[in-house]
Amino acid sequence: DFAPNLSFFFSNGMDPEYSVIGRVARRIWAVAMKDKYGANERSQKLKYHIQTSGRSLHAQEMDFNDIRTTLQALIAIYDNCNSLHTNAYDEAITTPTEESVRRAMAIQLIINREWGLARNENPNQGAFIIDELTDLVEEAVLKEFEAISSRGGVLGAMETGFQRGKIQEESLYYEHKKHDGSYPIIGVNTFLNPKGMAQQDIELARSSEDEKQGQLTRLSDFQTRNADQAPQWLARLQQTVIENGNVFAVLVEAVKYCSLGQITTALYDVGGQYRRSM
Repeated sequence: DFAPNLSFFFSNGMDPEYSVIGRVARRIWAVAMKDKYGANERSQKLKYHIQTSGRSLHAQEMDFNDIRTTLQALIAIYDNCNSLHTNAYDEAITTPTEESVRRAMAIQLIINREWGLARNENPNQGAFIIDELTDLVEEAVLKEFEAISSRGGVLGAMETGFQRGKIQEESLYYEHKKHDGSYPIIGVNTFLNPKGMAQQDIELARSSEDEKQGQLTRLSDFQTRNADQAPQWLARLQQTVIENGNVFAVLVEAVKYCSLGQITTALYDVGGQYRRSM
């Protein structure tokens, strides 16, 4: 019986669906591109980026975060992600330091250069748990797609707060289980350090006044330098949006002459700004 095994995985740390999320995404993408949009073979091949789970970073026993990130990175590499960002262990409380970023980078380097099994293109291929999880997670994702479609698609579901509500519900569920101990997290709610929480002297990263002013000066110089070109590209961007054209194609050129704030304001002017219903 598969169900008890799955519940075991869920109750013992990082969710098992992490291990197949790329496989599921590639399968759904390929089927949708081929059958719905009639795309060619190259377009059916999904490229995707993975970032390790910020949810699994904890301020308690921060050094343990690197262990979790290593496991998540291993899963991502086994699942053939095209690019990978490994979180730094101290991101639970601050912007990462140079030292912690180096450690996060080392996680990827060691897996790719030293861990021999990762050199196999698909080391999990044929494993029962991987194949079964892939089917189960794909089915669950497609059910969510149906739920969104029944609410008028992505925009229609946003109007009723469906996506936000689901995220909030899952977050609350996770936090409850973390605090009552039914979701065991080593060093956070179980196997606590008998010596208590060690005092960690970590300097919180903050921009200095010189750095802030420097950024403002660079922005002002950029806008002054492109004062002649920017209005043309902003107008073209707005017209493309109105005509339902290829906005991305215009954006990649517009960013050479327009700041993010200018582009955002221009898009708000023609498309409005989303305000969720309270």
